[in-house]
Amino acid sequence: MDFQTLHQLSKTELHCHLDGSLSLSCIRQLAKMIDRKLPATDNELRRLVQAPADSENLGDYLKAFDFVAPLLQTKKALQLAAYDVVEQAAEENVRYIEIRFAPVFSLAGGLSLVEATQAVIEGLHQGMATYDIMAKALVCGMRQLPNTDNQTMFKATAPLLGSTLVGGDFAGNEADFPTNVCAPAIKTAQSLGVPLTFHAGECHCPQNIAETVRLGIPRIGHATACFDQPALIEKIVETGTTVELCLTSNLQTKAARTLAEFPYQALKKAGAKITINTDNRTVSNTTLTQEYQRYQQAFGTTAADFLAFNLNAIDAAFIPDADKKSLRDQLHQDYATYC
Repeated sequence: MDFQTLHQLSKTELHCHLDGSLSLSCIRQLAKMIDRKLPATDNELRRLVQAPADSENLGDYLKAFDFVAPLLQTKKALQLAAYDVVEQAAEENVRYIEIRFAPVFSLAGGLSLVEATQAVIEGLHQGMATYDIMAKALVCGMRQLPNTDNQTMFKATAPLLGSTLVGGDFAGNEADFPTNVCAPAIKTAQSLGVPLTFHAGECHCPQNIAETVRLGIPRIGHATACFDQPALIEKIVETGTTVELCLTSNLQTKAARTLAEFPYQALKKAGAKITINTDNRTVSNTTLTQEYQRYQQAFGTTAADFLAFNLNAIDAAFIPDADKKSLRDQLHQDYATYC
């Protein structure tokens, strides 16, 4: 399939970070709102908000987020940011997207955890009112924060769970804060009824994936380190855990130093529930269409594969069964020409 055909394919995305996915035009709007000077050219701006080509690890990759954080400190800014990511997704025929963000990083301007979360929800509503897309939000706990901080965040935002805020996540410094360190906050979120996904396996640490599965979390972001762990892959399949693969960012962070260390083929062969995601559209300088193209070029992924992965995403989405059925029906109809 050529790029235009890949662009036209209906898509779903479970793993997209708000602050890592803002368009350059949105970043300029946000900066103007707080009178922050930016480089005159987009090429110069890209150097500040995209991961460096010579990133050596996840820590290097995450530095790009520091530039954007000060721009997301008001309700208006968060609304605009959420709308912007929905708009980008809709323009490449994404039918369903979950956008995750850490409300704790938007409190410097005086917002509360609830106010920051409500602002993102409102931005998603504005996007859905404009485009033919279903957009949901996930709130992120951060590994490097004390468990008490993450517990406070989940307790504050859990009452907002419903039609738009649909779940939670844990992100951040995995190398120094492994899964078991977060267990108290994970259990708090679970006790509050917060559906969870979880970043694990981005730092050559299969034990973090194993612990995430053991804790009963149904989705794992990345899971890269399982590529040479057949017993762990078997456990992922056995438990029905869905994996949110992020090819471009994994190569950038060196979670996968080569395509051979990326777990796609091992997971697919084992029958695991795979999904395809951008992770961070701007930081990784990618789109979902570009990700599809890379899978096609690297692994010979077919339209039938893409349909299967999208159906996996719908099955794993934190939404009601009626919405899942509607999305499945739409995907089958949209892919009928290609499969």
